[in-house]
Amino acid sequence: MIDGIINVYKERGYTSHDVVAKLRGILGQKKIGHTGTLDPEAEGVLPVCLGKATRLCDMLTDKTKTYRAGLLLGKETDTQDIWGQVLREADPEDLDCEQVEEAIMGFVGAYAQIPPMYSALKVNGKKLYDLARAGKVVERQPRQVFIYEIHIESVKLPRVVMTVCCSKGTYIRTLCHDIGQRLGCGGCMESLIRTRVDRFGIEDSLTLTRIRHLKDQGSLDGHLVSIEAMFSHYPAVKAAREGDRLLHNGNPLKAELTAADQGEKETEAWKETADGTCFRVYDSSGQFMGVYAWEPDNMRLKPWKLFFGGG
Repeated sequence: MIDGIINVYKERGYTSHDVVAKLRGILGQKKIGHTGTLDPEAEGVLPVCLGKATRLCDMLTDKTKTYRAGLLLGKETDTQDIWGQVLREADPEDLDCEQVEEAIMGFVGAYAQIPPMYSALKVNGKKLYDLARAGKVVERQPRQVFIYEIHIESVKLPRVVMTVCCSKGTYIRTLCHDIGQRLGCGGCMESLIRTRVDRFGIEDSLTLTRIRHLKDQGSLDGHLVSIEAMFSHYPAVKAAREGDRLLHNGNPLKAELTAADQGEKETEAWKETADGTCFRVYDSSGQFMGVYAWEPDNMRLKPWKLFFGGG
């Protein structure tokens, strides 16, 4: 079984679930999971977790994302993108570039966004897009998202191209819709490319065709990010031989059972470590076991994400 994360370039016309299904066929394994959906008409970076790395799916879903979006002003649709049913049209000819740029930049920062009806979110156990397809509109509560940065690449009215760096849960379709609302002419998303998810950039992404070719060549491993590499920003801790049994059984590791602990000086250093600080933990032979969080009250490292063993 292949373990690791692969940076897939999702092409238009595929759902994220389609990508997973095709990868299962290409790689010949079932344990595969994606890290957050992209609409079928959107394209770009989709990190996919393989094997033991599927335990990372929730963590990658939470990461900051960057998109290159096309905004069309003067048109409002039920899906908030160009592929939906047109609800109203207005001529944005009275707008100038300065007004448009000011409205767009006003969304930088914290932003209470109402999720679109055409989304996979559930209300009372039912997916919103199922309700929308049945012609129903239900009340949705605003969700706090954060727009870290917007770079406006071009304004050629009625079209705008912009790059948006945002928090998880941000709908770029809805951002386009809301910009149109603020300008009074309506707006919808015309195109969307996800260019980055955390460390995964579009320049390193691979199409499904390319992945199949690399697999057939036997050179796919060189394009995988290892589980251990995903936590390289955490300091490493190695267990003394006496601590191996605890680690291999998935138990917490006492500070005195770490190889770094050689006396009073190291014990005092552990006492100063902040609660919840994360570490990469290795057994005495150097095998990566997982990520552990420090509990100062108990003077121990407690498992957070474990990656050793089968499955």
